[in-house]
Amino acid sequence: MTVGDVAGRRMTVDIEGDFVVFLIGAGFNSKLHLARSFADLGGRRGMKHMLDYLVAHPEKGLLAYEIGIPTIVQYWRSFEQLEAFAKDKDDPHLDVWRRYWRRVGRSGRTGIWHETFLVKAGNYEAIYGNMPPRGLGKAGRLVPASDADSARSRLKALHA
Repeated sequence: MTVGDVAGRRMTVDIEGDFVVFLIGAGFNSKLHLARSFADLGGRRGMKHMLDYLVAHPEKGLLAYEIGIPTIVQYWRSFEQLEAFAKDKDDPHLDVWRRYWRRVGRSGRTGIWHETFLVKAGNYEAIYGNMPPRGLGKAGRLVPASDADSARSRLKALHA
């Protein structure tokens, strides 16, 4: 990262309309089987492949994502688009999901989890200090924040 990549000293995010935050992660329940766990999760056709596919197809509704180990945060335009991607036989998710449950889903070697949050327009708060766009800042637009306001005042202003 260079200084030119930094968005500004104190920024917040503006995102138009409702959106969805989707958290997904894996649990590697046996250190002896880490390579098998990688295969359980789809291997080269797993999550990174799916995210690359979604970035190449913005009409599917993925706004942005952040990869962390073991949790990936995804921002979607709508729950309907997230659900459609999960269920569409022509998209890369469904096949990996079915193989997971057929082969190992009940073995306990590799665990998975996810959480879905429906966020109403304006019902969020974010701050970025001397950072390039991250998280929700990648999904929306970074705008300057006042030095005087706090998280509480930014949220209160959204509901005034």
